[in-house]
Amino acid sequence: MPKNKRYDTIIIGAGIAGLYLASKLPKDKKVLVLCKDIPWECNTFYAQGGMVTALDENDIEPHVLDTLEAGSYHNVKAAVEALSRDSIAIREDFVKHGMEFDSAEDGRLLYTKEAAHSTSRILHAGGDATGRYMHMFLMQQNLHMLQKNSLVYDLLIEGGRCYGVRLMKDYKPETLYANSVVIASGGIGSLYQYNTNSRTVSADIHGICVEKGIELKDMEFMQFHPTVFVKTPFARKLLLTEALRGEGAWIVDEDGKRFLFDYDPRGELASRDIVSRSIFLYKRESGKKVYLDFSMFDEDWFIKRFPNITKTFKAIGYNLPRDRVEISPAFHYANGGIACDLEGRVPGIKGLYVAGEAARTGVHGANRLASNSLLEGAVFAKRCADAILQDDNCWEHEPNFDKDYDTLLHEENDKSYKHKLREIMWKDVGIVRTKSGLLEAKNFIYDTKSKKIGRLLELRLNTAAAIVMSALRREESLGSHYIEEKY
Repeated sequence: MPKNKRYDTIIIGAGIAGLYLASKLPKDKKVLVLCKDIPWECNTFYAQGGMVTALDENDIEPHVLDTLEAGSYHNVKAAVEALSRDSIAIREDFVKHGMEFDSAEDGRLLYTKEAAHSTSRILHAGGDATGRYMHMFLMQQNLHMLQKNSLVYDLLIEGGRCYGVRLMKDYKPETLYANSVVIASGGIGSLYQYNTNSRTVSADIHGICVEKGIELKDMEFMQFHPTVFVKTPFARKLLLTEALRGEGAWIVDEDGKRFLFDYDPRGELASRDIVSRSIFLYKRESGKKVYLDFSMFDEDWFIKRFPNITKTFKAIGYNLPRDRVEISPAFHYANGGIACDLEGRVPGIKGLYVAGEAARTGVHGANRLASNSLLEGAVFAKRCADAILQDDNCWEHEPNFDKDYDTLLHEENDKSYKHKLREIMWKDVGIVRTKSGLLEAKNFIYDTKSKKIGRLLELRLNTAAAIVMSALRREESLGSHYIEEKY
C-alpha cells in the first residue's frame, strides 16, 4: 500500500461537522477532508437562521427543556445536556478565533428567537447568512488537506474495523486507507421531491451503513420546514428562515387569515412539526393557498436583517417585505441517522465515527428544535475529535478488499427511477403518512432494488427503505412522524 494513500484520519464531508472536527486535530496529523463536490455545496453553507447557544449557565436548563419538548421527549437527555452545556465553550471558541457574529454597536452579541424557544438565544451572522459566514470562517481555519470532487461509494470494513474508503475522484476510482474514518456527510434531503438541502446530500453513506449492517436509528423522524418557496425548477427549494417568524412574520391564507391558531395556541411559533402539519392539513381541507406575510416589517430594517432573502427573492420578481410569498413545507433535516455514542463512535466498528446531521446522537428526538443543528455539528465534532485523539486506532495489516463497483455506479434507467423515488417519498413518507402509503412506498423500493440499477441508486434505496421500515414499525404518531388512518 503506497504511504501517500494512508492517513491518520479521513473525514467524509466539509460542512460544519467535518471542518470543525478537522480544526481540532493537530496540524502534524495526516488528515484528509473529502468533499463530494465543491466545498460550499453543503447544508451548512445554506443555513440561514443561526446557531443556538445557552446564554449562560442559568440558561442551560431552559435550553434543555425547550429541546426536549420540541423533540416530544424522545431525545436522549444526556446528549441534550451535553449539547447545551458545551455550547458556551463552543461559542467562546468561535469568537476567540475570529468568527464575527452580528453584534450591537457596543459589541454585545445579538441573539434572535425562533419557534419553540423560551427566550432569544440564537446567534446569527450576515443577518440571514449564518451558515455561509460560519462555513467561510471554518474553511479559512482549516489546516489540513481538502480534496474536492470525491464521491465515496464504499467503506472498507472487515472484522469489526474500518480501514478506509473507496471513492471516485474526478471520475476515477481511488482507494484510501486511514486509522480512523469520520462520516460527516450530512442527511438525506435528495430523497425527497421538495427539499431545502444541497444537491450533494443524497443519503449515499447511510445506504452503505445499511449494507454493512450498521444501525440507523430514529429514521422515521424526518423534519419538514414549514416555510419554503417550492415553485422553482431546481432540486433545492428556497428556504425562508424560521427567524422571520421569530421576528414577527405571519403565516396567512389567501384571505389574510392567520389560521395556525386554530391548530396550536402558539400560532407561528409552534414547533416545526406542528406548523408544517397544520399548513399541510389546512391546504388540504380548505383548498386555499398559504403565504408568508412580511408587511409588518420596516423596509430598511428588513433589508438589513435579511439581506440574502431580500436579494434572492428580488431576483425572481418579489419586492420584500412588501410582497407576501406563497409557501409550502419541504423536507429539511434528518433527526435520525447513524447510531453512535456521545463521542461519535459507531458501535461495533473500530475506527469509524460519525458527526453532524449524519449522526443520531439523540439530541433532536422526534423533532429538531430550531437552530440546534449547527450547534450539534460543532459540539459533537469537538467530542469526536477528542475521542479520535484518545483512541488507539492504528493497524498494521489490511485485509484484501476485492469487490469494487467503479464501473457500476450508474445504469441507464437510474435517473427515472430516482425521480420516481423522490415523488413517492414526498407523497407517502412525508408530513402526513398512512400505513397503506408506507406499504406502497416499500413495494416500490424493493421492486426497484430488483431491477438493473447502479450502485448509487441502490444506496439511496437502502436509505429510503430504512426510513419506510422505521415508519411502519412506529404505529403511533410522535413528533415529525404523523400517522393518519385515512387520507
